[in-house]
Order: sequence, then structure tokens, then C-alpha cells
Amino acid sequence: MTPDLREHERIDELGRKGFRIIQNAKTFCFGIDAVLLAEFVKAGPRDKVADLGSGNGILPLLLIGRDKGGAFAALEIQREMADLARRNMALNGLQDMVEVIEGDLKEASRLLGKNCFDQVVVNPPYIKSGSGLLNPGEAKAIARHEILCRLEDVLREGAALLKEGGSLFMVHRCWRMGEALAALESYGLKARRIRLVHSHGDGPGELFLLEAKKGKAEGCQVEPPCVIFEAPGLLSPELYKACHGREREDLLT
Repeated sequence: MTPDLREHERIDELGRKGFRIIQNAKTFCFGIDAVLLAEFVKAGPRDKVADLGSGNGILPLLLIGRDKGGAFAALEIQREMADLARRNMALNGLQDMVEVIEGDLKEASRLLGKNCFDQVVVNPPYIKSGSGLLNPGEAKAIARHEILCRLEDVLREGAALLKEGGSLFMVHRCWRMGEALAALESYGLKARRIRLVHSHGDGPGELFLLEAKKGKAEGCQVEPPCVIFEAPGLLSPELYKACHGREREDLLT
């Protein structure tokens, strides 16, 4: 199936199950953080998963490509992006598995239902409102800056969506990790797993991956760090496999 592409759109391969994604470089294209989050998520093949702030639908595509999750609700506030997410599900024959809902993350539990999801996944805006320079494009600005939702909205609504014992999976900037961990308890969440992401092995952590459980959690496990680049321009073996679904060729000889 070759879809009719609109201005500035292109089709990219995702390296899993032949899945493809339509992206618009003028609005928003997914980054390595979505791939990292999809690798980090633990979800069974029958789990019901909510994706908050779905954008073009990248997380459901990546998770299904990894056999994680059985049914998805993808919530996206921007009409153009929600439409693109629906087109991406149709492109890959996943429209019956992933329901795309246009709506506000701050009202997620009202729109999607309370206490009915096994997992919640979210790649939220990283930059606090009033901090940093806004991106010139509205879609990019909304994706990267807390214009339409804040971290506390993500945690509150994510917790409300989850069944008891369910997990919220999130990727965020390390400089906001203390804030996130301090807020979990307010919403009945407990940190279960944390993994730091470094661009290079000798560099500081830049991103963190978090699994927070609703209800009881027996301690928090800090996992070995994830390193993106083995050398300048060369993805580490772990990241190469995560991005391409196969081992790096130079490691096979």
C-alpha cells in the first residue's frame, strides 16, 4: 500500500515487522527517545496500553513491532497529528488494534476511563513553561514545551488510567528526575525501575527511563546505563539493534 502523501511528508521504515511511518518534517518527527522508551517498556501481548500525547503514533507502532501490548488507546490533542496517527495505523493495518482519540491529556482519565489500563506510556514535553526558546512550529513547540500539559498532569492522569498494579512508563530529561520522583507518591505511584541514558560512555546522563507502579512496589531497581554512541557517529550495539531490529554488521564478522 502506497498512501497519498501530503506536502512535506515522507515514509520511513521502522525496522520491525515491515512497519512504516508517515512523518512530516515541518511538524514533528520522532527521535531516539521514543525508541529507548519502547525498548524499556514491559507489556504482555494481551495488555491494554494507553499512549498519552501520541503525536504521529510512533509508540504504538514501536511497541507492537516488539510484541508488546495487545490493544492501544492513543490520545493526541492536535487534530493534524491525530489524523496522521490514524493514517499511520491504517498504513500498517493496525487500525483495529490502535484507537486514536483526539483529546486533551489533562482529561485523559475522563476520555479513556479510570482504572482500566495495564500500562501507560508517555514521552512528555521536556521543557518547563517559560523556560528555553520556543520552537517556531506549533506542533514542535507543543511536543517539546509544557504549553498544553505539565509533568504533574502526566503523572496524575497516568495514575488515574491505571489498574492497581499497572505501570506508567516515561522518558524524561535527567534534570527533572528529582521533580518526577518527588511527585510520584502524590498520585499513588512508586518508582520500580530507573535507567539513565548517556550519549557517550564518559558523558553525563541526559535522559532517564522510569517505570512507576500503581500501588505496592518492592523497592526500586536502578538498571545498568544505556549508552547511545560507542564513538562519534557510531551507534552502540544495543542502540543499533533497537533502531534497526538486527545486530550491527561489524559485530557479525
